[in-house]
Amino acid sequence: MRYLYIVRHAKAEDSVSFFKDFERELTASGITDAARMGKFLKDQGLVPDLMISSSASRAFQTAQIFGEQLQYDKEHIQTTRNLYDGGPRSYLKAVNSAPDDCIHLMLFGHNPDVSYFAEYLTNTDIESMSKGSVVKIEFEGLKWNEVAAQTGKYVSYHTPKQS
Repeated sequence: MRYLYIVRHAKAEDSVSFFKDFERELTASGITDAARMGKFLKDQGLVPDLMISSSASRAFQTAQIFGEQLQYDKEHIQTTRNLYDGGPRSYLKAVNSAPDDCIHLMLFGHNPDVSYFAEYLTNTDIESMSKGSVVKIEFEGLKWNEVAAQTGKYVSYHTPKQS
């Protein structure tokens, strides 16, 4: 069994003309929510094998905060620009390239791509993931490079307000 955790970045600063969207950072409440969600997953027993994040500031900050809570070395968080604006295909590419020894994989990215990707994998109506939320999907009898449309089983969806 393999498990994928799809995480939408936590609440970020509003877009303003002197900031590029890519560089927007988390707000104080976003930092708190990310820590709360990371602790929630830690309390559920999650020990991630691999964390892959969009290289946009708000997604990477979310991954780092989750990493702190999950005792995952921040230096090992992989980043890719493709998860910022590459569409759901870029998320599938990240999943398909995960190593075989990885059981618990976490992806940190952006809406609407993360919501579409979760629905694509599970054929479950997830709608729009809220900021800082996590969808857990399981794959039975598949290697990461075999993951495709509707091969995953929706397990859970948690938001910072629920945890």
